Amino acid sequence: MADFFTEFWRALYFVISPYAANAFPPLAKGKRPIDFGKNFIDGKRILGDGKTWEGLFSGLAFGTLCGNVAWIFYDELNSMALNHGFSLPYISPLFAFLLSLGALVGDMIGSFIKRRLGMKRGEPAPFLDQLDFLFGALIFGSFITEITLGMVVWSVIMTLIMHRMANIIGYLAKVKKEPW
Repeated sequence: MADFFTEFWRALYFVISPYAANAFPPLAKGKRPIDFGKNFIDGKRILGDGKTWEGLFSGLAFGTLCGNVAWIFYDELNSMALNHGFSLPYISPLFAFLLSLGALVGDMIGSFIKRRLGMKRGEPAPFLDQLDFLFGALIFGSFITEITLGMVVWSVIMTLIMHRMANIIGYLAKVKKEPW
């Protein structure tokens, strides 16, 4: 049972940067699309108007900043974890940057896939919408640290719950056009 909760805390600490990086871009209200309004070879937009340079850079900065805050308090947090028989993944400034970049790249890959499927901006794509950024962060993060199966499972569970709650809040706050 201890490993079950150990992996939960490790996953929670791990997702700080990706969550922050993924949450911030809609607040940037960017105007310059990353794909420059260009179409792919199938005649459909590469990413769409929802992926902007302003969102990319602000998400990268905010995710990295939040990860750096976790880094500043790492010794204290890891000391508490060690008292309970486990350690937290080390989040350095570089790691925070990579997790944030991975989250944003994963989200762009999700948009690319949705455009290829002929889906419009904001149209729901269950699981793809919720997990694309997380899998991007997990892949980029795996270059620096070991990602355990428990961390992946807990990250997915937390993300599915948090994504739904965050989107409802964003919709009610009129930051998002759809509640999904």
